[in-house]
Amino acid sequence: MYKVFIDHKPVIFMDKKELSTDYPQIRAKEIGSPNELYSQMEGVTLDNPLQVGCSDPKASFERIFKKTKLIEAAGGVVKRKNEFLLIKRKGLWDIPKGKIDKGETPEEAGIREVMEECGIKGHEIKDQLVITYHTMKFQGKIALKRTYWYMMKYKGPRETKPQLNEGITKTKWMSESYMLAIRGRTYGSINEVLDVYKEKYVKRKAKKMTK
Repeated sequence: MYKVFIDHKPVIFMDKKELSTDYPQIRAKEIGSPNELYSQMEGVTLDNPLQVGCSDPKASFERIFKKTKLIEAAGGVVKRKNEFLLIKRKGLWDIPKGKIDKGETPEEAGIREVMEECGIKGHEIKDQLVITYHTMKFQGKIALKRTYWYMMKYKGPRETKPQLNEGITKTKWMSESYMLAIRGRTYGSINEVLDVYKEKYVKRKAKKMTK
Protein backbone atom coordinates (compact mmCIF):
# COMPACT_ATOMS: atom_id res chain seq x y z
CA MET A 1 0.00 0.00 0.00
CA TYR A 2 1.20 3.49 -0.85
CA LYS A 3 -0.47 6.65 0.43
CA VAL A 4 0.03 10.11 -1.03
CA PHE A 5 -1.72 13.35 -0.09
CA ILE A 6 -3.04 15.27 -3.09
CA ASP A 7 -4.12 18.79 -2.14
CA HIS A 8 -3.94 17.58 1.51
CA LYS A 9 -6.37 14.71 0.78
CA PRO A 10 -5.39 11.01 1.03
CA VAL A 11 -5.03 8.80 -2.02
CA ILE A 12 -4.23 5.14 -1.32
CA PHE A 13 -2.68 2.84 -3.90
CA MET A 14 -3.76 -0.66 -2.90
CA ASP A 15 -4.32 -4.18 -4.17
CA LYS A 16 -7.61 -4.24 -6.07
CA LYS A 17 -8.64 -7.29 -4.04
CA GLU A 18 -8.60 -5.15 -0.87
CA LEU A 19 -10.74 -2.27 -2.14
CA SER A 20 -13.58 -1.25 0.15
CA THR A 21 -16.99 -0.24 -1.14
CA ASP A 22 -17.17 2.26 1.72
CA TYR A 23 -14.80 4.66 -0.04
CA PRO A 24 -14.46 6.12 -3.56
CA GLN A 25 -12.26 4.14 -5.92
CA ILE A 26 -10.68 4.24 -9.36
CA ARG A 27 -8.45 1.86 -11.33
CA ALA A 28 -4.76 2.70 -11.60
CA LYS A 29 -4.74 2.02 -15.33
CA GLU A 30 -7.15 4.95 -15.78
CA ILE A 31 -4.57 7.37 -14.35
CA GLY A 32 -1.44 8.44 -16.22
CA SER A 33 -0.17 11.42 -14.23
CA PRO A 34 -0.62 13.35 -10.96
CA ASN A 35 -2.74 15.93 -12.83
CA GLU A 36 -5.29 13.22 -13.55
CA LEU A 37 -5.42 12.36 -9.85
CA TYR A 38 -6.28 15.99 -9.04
CA SER A 39 -9.38 15.68 -11.23
CA GLN A 40 -10.61 12.75 -9.11
CA MET A 41 -10.52 14.50 -5.72
CA GLU A 42 -14.11 15.73 -5.46
CA GLY A 43 -15.68 14.35 -2.28
CA VAL A 44 -12.38 13.02 -0.94
CA THR A 45 -11.67 13.94 2.69
CA LEU A 46 -9.26 12.89 5.42
CA ASP A 47 -11.60 10.10 6.50
CA ASN A 48 -12.99 9.36 3.04
CA PRO A 49 -9.83 8.52 1.03
CA LEU A 50 -9.64 7.84 -2.68
CA GLN A 51 -8.63 4.22 -3.35
CA VAL A 52 -6.56 3.44 -6.43
CA GLY A 53 -6.98 -0.24 -7.24
CA CYS A 54 -4.06 -2.05 -8.86
CA SER A 55 -2.28 -5.39 -8.94
CA ASP A 56 1.05 -3.82 -7.90
CA PRO A 57 0.69 -0.67 -5.74
CA LYS A 58 4.42 0.14 -5.80
CA ALA A 59 4.69 -0.13 -9.57
CA SER A 60 1.52 1.93 -10.14
CA PHE A 61 2.65 4.65 -7.74
CA GLU A 62 6.07 4.88 -9.41
CA ARG A 63 4.58 4.91 -12.91
CA ILE A 64 2.23 7.80 -12.21
CA PHE A 65 4.90 9.91 -10.48
CA LYS A 66 7.93 8.89 -12.59
CA LYS A 67 8.17 12.29 -14.32
CA THR A 68 7.43 14.28 -11.16
CA LYS A 69 10.27 16.07 -9.39
CA LEU A 70 11.04 14.41 -6.06
CA ILE A 71 11.89 16.61 -3.05
CA GLU A 72 13.12 14.87 0.10
CA ALA A 73 12.65 16.19 3.62
CA ALA A 74 12.94 15.04 7.22
CA GLY A 75 11.53 16.03 10.59
CA GLY A 76 10.53 14.75 13.96
CA VAL A 77 8.04 14.44 16.78
CA VAL A 78 10.07 15.73 19.73
CA LYS A 79 9.19 14.54 23.23
CA ARG A 80 10.38 16.23 26.42
CA LYS A 81 9.10 14.53 29.57
CA ASN A 82 5.35 14.29 28.85
CA GLU A 83 5.15 17.12 26.32
CA PHE A 84 5.60 17.35 22.55
CA LEU A 85 7.01 20.20 20.47
CA LEU A 86 4.87 21.61 17.66
CA ILE A 87 5.16 24.71 15.52
CA LYS A 88 2.61 27.04 13.98
CA ARG A 89 3.27 27.68 10.28
CA LYS A 90 1.00 29.81 8.07
CA GLY A 91 -1.72 29.71 10.71
CA LEU A 92 -1.79 25.93 11.17
CA TRP A 93 -0.14 23.66 13.72
CA ASP A 94 2.66 21.64 12.19
CA ILE A 95 5.54 19.34 13.12
CA PRO A 96 9.09 20.64 12.50
CA LYS A 97 10.65 19.41 9.26
CA GLY A 98 12.54 20.63 6.21
CA LYS A 99 14.40 19.71 3.04
CA ILE A 100 17.39 17.39 3.16
CA ASP A 101 20.57 19.18 2.09
CA LYS A 102 23.04 17.66 -0.35
CA GLY A 103 25.28 15.14 1.42
CA GLU A 104 22.97 14.79 4.44
CA THR A 105 21.27 11.63 5.63
CA PRO A 106 17.57 11.88 6.51
CA GLU A 107 18.50 11.47 10.19
CA GLU A 108 21.00 14.34 10.05
CA ALA A 109 18.51 16.56 8.26
CA GLY A 110 15.75 15.78 10.76
CA ILE A 111 17.95 16.78 13.70
CA ARG A 112 19.14 19.96 11.96
CA GLU A 113 15.67 21.07 10.87
CA VAL A 114 14.23 20.70 14.37
CA MET A 115 17.18 22.70 15.72
CA GLU A 116 16.73 25.47 13.15
CA GLU A 117 12.95 25.72 13.29
CA CYS A 118 12.59 25.44 17.07
CA GLY A 119 15.89 26.70 18.48
CA ILE A 120 16.74 23.63 20.58
CA LYS A 121 19.89 21.50 20.75
CA GLY A 122 20.69 18.05 22.08
CA HIS A 123 17.62 16.19 20.79
CA GLU A 124 18.20 12.61 19.65
CA ILE A 125 16.43 10.20 17.32
CA LYS A 126 14.93 7.21 19.14
CA ASP A 127 12.90 5.56 16.40
CA GLN A 128 11.75 5.95 12.80
CA LEU A 129 8.07 6.80 12.75
CA VAL A 130 6.81 6.88 9.15
CA ILE A 131 7.56 8.10 5.63
CA THR A 132 4.91 10.32 4.08
CA TYR A 133 4.28 11.55 0.53
CA HIS A 134 2.42 14.66 -0.56
CA THR A 135 2.25 16.81 -3.67
CA MET A 136 3.19 20.49 -3.75
CA LYS A 137 3.91 23.24 -6.24
CA PHE A 138 7.59 23.77 -7.11
CA GLN A 139 8.64 26.33 -9.72
CA GLY A 140 5.11 26.33 -11.11
CA LYS A 141 4.90 22.54 -11.48
CA ILE A 142 3.66 19.65 -9.36
CA ALA A 143 6.37 18.05 -7.23
CA LEU A 144 6.28 15.06 -4.92
CA LYS A 145 7.69 15.48 -1.42
CA ARG A 146 8.89 12.44 0.50
CA THR A 147 9.35 13.14 4.20
CA TYR A 148 11.13 10.90 6.72
CA TRP A 149 9.67 11.26 10.21
CA TYR A 150 11.37 10.28 13.47
CA MET A 151 10.55 10.07 17.15
CA MET A 152 13.01 12.27 19.02
CA LYS A 153 13.86 12.62 22.70
CA TYR A 154 14.97 15.90 24.29
CA LYS A 155 16.21 16.58 27.81
CA GLY A 156 17.28 20.20 27.46
CA PRO A 157 15.67 23.46 28.61
CA ARG A 158 12.05 24.18 27.77
CA GLU A 159 12.86 27.44 26.03
CA THR A 160 12.32 27.48 22.25
CA LYS A 161 12.64 30.01 19.44
CA PRO A 162 10.57 29.89 16.23
CA GLN A 163 12.37 30.37 12.91
CA LEU A 164 10.46 33.41 11.72
CA ASN A 165 12.04 33.60 8.27
CA GLU A 166 10.52 30.18 7.50
CA GLY A 167 7.01 31.37 8.26
CA ILE A 168 6.98 29.84 11.75
CA THR A 169 5.21 32.17 14.13
CA LYS A 170 5.06 30.00 17.25
CA THR A 171 6.64 27.00 18.93
CA LYS A 172 4.76 25.25 21.73
CA TRP A 173 5.21 22.31 24.07
CA MET A 174 1.86 20.57 24.39
CA SER A 175 0.34 17.46 25.94
CA GLU A 176 -0.08 14.27 23.96
CA SER A 177 -3.86 14.69 23.91
CA TYR A 178 -3.58 18.28 22.66
CA MET A 179 -1.16 17.20 19.93
CA LEU A 180 -3.46 14.43 18.73
CA ALA A 181 -6.42 16.81 18.81
CA ILE A 182 -5.01 18.89 15.94
CA ARG A 183 -5.83 16.02 13.57
CA GLY A 184 -8.10 17.28 10.83
CA ARG A 185 -7.00 20.88 11.44
CA THR A 186 -3.48 20.68 10.07
CA TYR A 187 -1.66 19.84 6.84
CA GLY A 188 -2.68 16.60 5.11
CA SER A 189 0.42 14.49 5.68
CA ILE A 190 0.72 15.65 9.30
CA ASN A 191 -2.52 13.79 9.99
CA GLU A 192 -0.78 10.62 8.82
CA VAL A 193 2.12 11.23 11.23
CA LEU A 194 -0.35 11.68 14.10
CA ASP A 195 -2.29 8.55 13.13
CA VAL A 196 0.87 6.44 13.01
CA TYR A 197 2.08 7.89 16.32
CA LYS A 198 -1.24 7.03 17.95
CA GLU A 199 -1.22 3.49 16.58
CA LYS A 200 2.41 2.85 17.45
CA TYR A 201 2.61 4.43 20.89
CA VAL A 202 -0.78 5.26 22.40
CA LYS A 203 -2.66 2.09 21.45
CA ARG A 204 0.34 -0.14 22.14
CA LYS A 205 0.69 1.39 25.61
CA ALA A 206 -3.02 0.89 26.27
CA LYS A 207 -2.77 -2.81 25.30
CA LYS A 208 0.14 -3.34 27.69
CA MET A 209 -1.81 -1.77 30.52
CA THR A 210 -4.75 -4.14 30.01
CA LYS A 211 -2.60 -7.28 30.14
